[in-house]
Amino acid sequence: MFKFDKDQAIFEIAGVKVGGQPGQLPPVMIGSIFYKGHKIVLDESRGVFDKAKAEKLLNKEEEISEETGLPRIIDVVGHTAEALIKFVDFVADKTDSPFLVDGVTADVRIPVVRHIAEAGLSDRAIYNSIDINYRREEIETIREAGLKAAVLQLYNPRNPTPKGRLKVLKELDGKPGLLEAAKAAGVEKPLVDVCVLDMPDIGLASQTVYEVKAETGLPAGCGPANAISMWKRRKTLEPYVFRCCNSVSQALPIMLGANFILYGPISHARYIYPACALAASYVAYNMRFKGVKVDRGHPLFRMFR
Repeated sequence: MFKFDKDQAIFEIAGVKVGGQPGQLPPVMIGSIFYKGHKIVLDESRGVFDKAKAEKLLNKEEEISEETGLPRIIDVVGHTAEALIKFVDFVADKTDSPFLVDGVTADVRIPVVRHIAEAGLSDRAIYNSIDINYRREEIETIREAGLKAAVLQLYNPRNPTPKGRLKVLKELDGKPGLLEAAKAAGVEKPLVDVCVLDMPDIGLASQTVYEVKAETGLPAGCGPANAISMWKRRKTLEPYVFRCCNSVSQALPIMLGANFILYGPISHARYIYPACALAASYVAYNMRFKGVKVDRGHPLFRMFR
């Protein structure tokens, strides 16, 4: 393993720490709830859902988080502002965890961010995301709402190489790069999502995580889950084989220093968490010999006892 020469930022969001040198802190797991096609959602436009099943999923993930030592952030997805407000309010009431405001478009996210400010939840909310298509209204709304955390998504369709993805942090055609935009929005805790495009790209995205951390020192991670959901071969695999492949795909970025993983449906926590906890433990054990002080809550002290 490796230790970055550049100082590595650590941000705390509603009690969850993210960032640091590889192995220093456990990677943060981000599972999605109320996503498109989620069976607990009965009406995705109006935000009608099975509350008992939703609470059961949240509680089960919390148990697995405590068992493995991997902290969590909840990815709250919504396709309309009306629905997302209901989903956010539910998650905020049933958990103490920070959460992503993951509306499918800026038009969905903006009114939800305003609601979050009125509800006094700004310290737990993470805007997802500021990308190359960000609008002035988004930036102003984030600042006015007092959100201090946001995901910066490094999608660069013109140049998807690690260098090309890094470029959008600093410059875009005709407007400031994502770091400057986040600063204008009052964001003090940027989380860099290097963006996974497809299954083969998970390796390249993992390399980009390394490059981002080496150059900026910011917490970085990615979401292999989106690529996995589009993998055509998955339909031909036995369920247990797919789970193995999924687990490897989620754990790989951790080996390259990822501070967070967007692992997909929250119901997958039962097998994704242990795999990622094991990968994180291997990293942390190695890094102790490189002078990195490993947090006592790390999976390293739970997986091998």
